[in-house]
Amino acid sequence: MMHRWCHLAAILLLLFSSATPPAVAADQRPNILWLSAEDISPHLGCYGDPHAITPHLDRLAAEGVRFSHAFTTAGVCAPCRSGIITGMYQTSLGTHHMRCSATLPGQIQPFPLLLRQAGYYCTNSSKKDYQFKEPKGTWDESSGKAHWRKRKRKDQPFFAVFNFTGCHESGIAAESKYKSVTKDLTRAQRQDPAGLTTLPPYYPDTPVTREDWKRNYELITAMDAWAGNLIQQLKDDGLYDRTVIFFWSDHGVGLPRAKRWLYDSGTHVPLIVRAEPGLLRKIGAAGPSSVSDRLVSSIDFGPTALNLAGLDLPDHLQGRPFLGPDLPAPRDYVYGARDRMDERYDIIRMVRDHRYKYIRNYEPFKPYYQYMNTPEKGATMKEIRRVQAEGGLPPAAALFTAPGKPNEELYDLKTDPHEIRNLADDPAHAPHLGRLRRAHLDWVLETRDLGLIPEPEIELRERRFGNRYDILRRDDGKLMRRLRDAAGLALAGEDHLPDMLKALTDEDAAVRYWAAVAIGNLEISAELADNPMIRGIKDRSTVVRIACARALARQGLAGLALPVLQRELSSPEPWSRLHAAIVLDEMDEAARPAIPQLKAALRNQPNKYIVRVANRALNELLGTENVVR
Repeated sequence: MMHRWCHLAAILLLLFSSATPPAVAADQRPNILWLSAEDISPHLGCYGDPHAITPHLDRLAAEGVRFSHAFTTAGVCAPCRSGIITGMYQTSLGTHHMRCSATLPGQIQPFPLLLRQAGYYCTNSSKKDYQFKEPKGTWDESSGKAHWRKRKRKDQPFFAVFNFTGCHESGIAAESKYKSVTKDLTRAQRQDPAGLTTLPPYYPDTPVTREDWKRNYELITAMDAWAGNLIQQLKDDGLYDRTVIFFWSDHGVGLPRAKRWLYDSGTHVPLIVRAEPGLLRKIGAAGPSSVSDRLVSSIDFGPTALNLAGLDLPDHLQGRPFLGPDLPAPRDYVYGARDRMDERYDIIRMVRDHRYKYIRNYEPFKPYYQYMNTPEKGATMKEIRRVQAEGGLPPAAALFTAPGKPNEELYDLKTDPHEIRNLADDPAHAPHLGRLRRAHLDWVLETRDLGLIPEPEIELRERRFGNRYDILRRDDGKLMRRLRDAAGLALAGEDHLPDMLKALTDEDAAVRYWAAVAIGNLEISAELADNPMIRGIKDRSTVVRIACARALARQGLAGLALPVLQRELSSPEPWSRLHAAIVLDEMDEAARPAIPQLKAALRNQPNKYIVRVANRALNELLGTENVVR
């Protein structure tokens, strides 16, 4: 009996100790409301956009703080959202590839779970898209009907998320969705596409692209009305001055060279925070109508919510609070990552300070605009392809249709906000290049960037470790350093061939993979004595064998490469099948003997991405279109 009472007392002590945050008294904890939008850049009136019609959000900014330097960690939704809900980089969690599925280690939890344990009523309406199964109890309710009004006690503080899906890229691309979302707009709220002065220079200036640009503005106006309605509900409930309101977007505008990319067009987002003036000052903001140029990353949103609630922040968080008591030093840099986007890999990393941005293309041999099924359906992408075929692209647009990319990019965002003039080779900017390059390389080590491990290897190791987060945390960082350096070899020249050959003998398959990619990039002579790629196609790792086969194909030895690639199209590792299909697609006419295997790959695949790439390769080889969707 005594044991039972002790056990019950321990439970009650835990409940009561977690119900009230240590740093903020229960009756002083603010409500927190997140209004999130999809796929929009700061095309709002309060950000100085001359065409924006956004009165509700402009008023919110006038009563609060507008952040001028807020950025997401990815240019696409799911990887970014996994970071927002955990306060962790997607490349640390293993949620970096679009449409992957990871398992969280036990110590890492979505932050609403911590708020709930502290007594908050937490709701999500309704998008999650975290790329992991969240622990039970993360939300009181997550559905299209979730609302703060459903809490049982009116004095219970709440954290409520509402997400607007109407300005997603599909709202621009799909006529039916565009019309549905904007059906209530008045004539005065419509835009004249011919009069828009903000069309970026990297799009061909045609009526087609202007129509998409116009739709973006009108969808944002519809979103503004949605935000205004929720703000009015707060006022009707007498909660407006007791609630800290955040407005943000998950990444930039849903158009080519923005969504999925690490340029500011894809990662610079609006962020507005509004609270009652006295509370605004208490939480460290300058006051109404203020503008903060503090660098903010999307992984900072969750830690800021915890800080406002007075909770201690878990040690593993990589995000930093930017409002509330005891703030850490402001960021010097924000970071971003691009990994697999649907059916195509393109490993790119970004680091940015207030003025300069550094981009490292780990696969510069790939074109900027790889063919991807979803964006290719959009009118602007089709228009880019059409004008390109006619030879009429303006210079800025032609840059981003090139068949390859520079190893490094450096931009001065003050003088070149569209990131057109790459300064990486400019001696005058060498100090900035070196500083930001070092920041990137240090970040790779510190955060244990899983994006440098090929996806088939990640899945194999996840089975061994139980989650992805721990894959690169089981040693003292030596493997991560070797991996980082081997990935850097993929950007190196023939002078580094000895280093590549050494890395090709590494005990770790991910290191050997990058060595094989590096040697393949050189397109060295097929007569190289004792060609290491011929040995490599017998490697024990599937993805290394595929990388070596790619190298042989680029050396003109397609006859040796094809049997490997044909066989790996039916590999038991799904993502190895995708790797093999991509190499065959890159081989163009040399892949013709693999047509039977590519046709077979259209059926009974574990994911649609293998089918898409095989379909694309067949379309090119057979001169047909849409063998299968």
